Amino acid sequence: MEATRSKILCELRKDGQLLHVTLNAPEGNVIDTGMLQGLDVVLGAHGRTQGLKAIIFEGAGDHFSYGTSVSEHRKDKVEALMTRFRRVLLRLLQLAVPTIAVVRGHCLSGGFELAAYCNWIFAAPDARFSQPEIKIGVFPPVGSVLLPWRLGGGAGLDLCLSGRSFDAEEALGMGLIKKIGDDPSADAYAFFERYLAPRSASSLHYAELASRATLRPLLEETLPDLERLYLEELMSTHDAREGIIASMTGREPRYRDR
Repeated sequence: MEATRSKILCELRKDGQLLHVTLNAPEGNVIDTGMLQGLDVVLGAHGRTQGLKAIIFEGAGDHFSYGTSVSEHRKDKVEALMTRFRRVLLRLLQLAVPTIAVVRGHCLSGGFELAAYCNWIFAAPDARFSQPEIKIGVFPPVGSVLLPWRLGGGAGLDLCLSGRSFDAEEALGMGLIKKIGDDPSADAYAFFERYLAPRSASSLHYAELASRATLRPLLEETLPDLERLYLEELMSTHDAREGIIASMTGREPRYRDR
């Protein structure tokens, strides 16, 4: 197994047909700029492997990911975090390799966005999902474009504006996940063997490009606009800054605009 920047592990499996990527920063696999850089390196190095038919993302330990680093949501750091995350998503879009997420435990914030980008999610019974940014006074730029595209406008509005947590059964009902099982990694591999391994890698590539055609302008054009809204307008408000500071210090936020 190859370690890249220690926070990402990757291995080519199934004779190079499958790239298994592990978020390796337990216990929470928090997604920071270092992890995103590692992801970008791994995808750049192995994402164009001849015959590659799928990429699996999994979290080390009991959780997929607690999400993006709260400390890096501060005004002086969040632009770099956003840029790195957008770069990873655009890399995946350009590679056009089918993606699978294996989710156990918490799958929150940026971790939820990464999983939601994937074509299929296989989840353990204890999986819990959330897009909780509104709870700290901000909004999720990626989730704001990705979730309505993936789940429909009503579900996207609900998850981004309520910030509520929901379990695997509800995720299954809304069409977010493919299957709930005690061993979601084994379920993902069984799905790969049945549905992807027999297919042409080049045909899967073009089918992936075609199926995400309407997502491309959202990530390339709309997402940068939302990042500017976040950086130039939202972060100029007292309440956004207060929500982040309160979360970092473990106290209730003292919002002015209640």
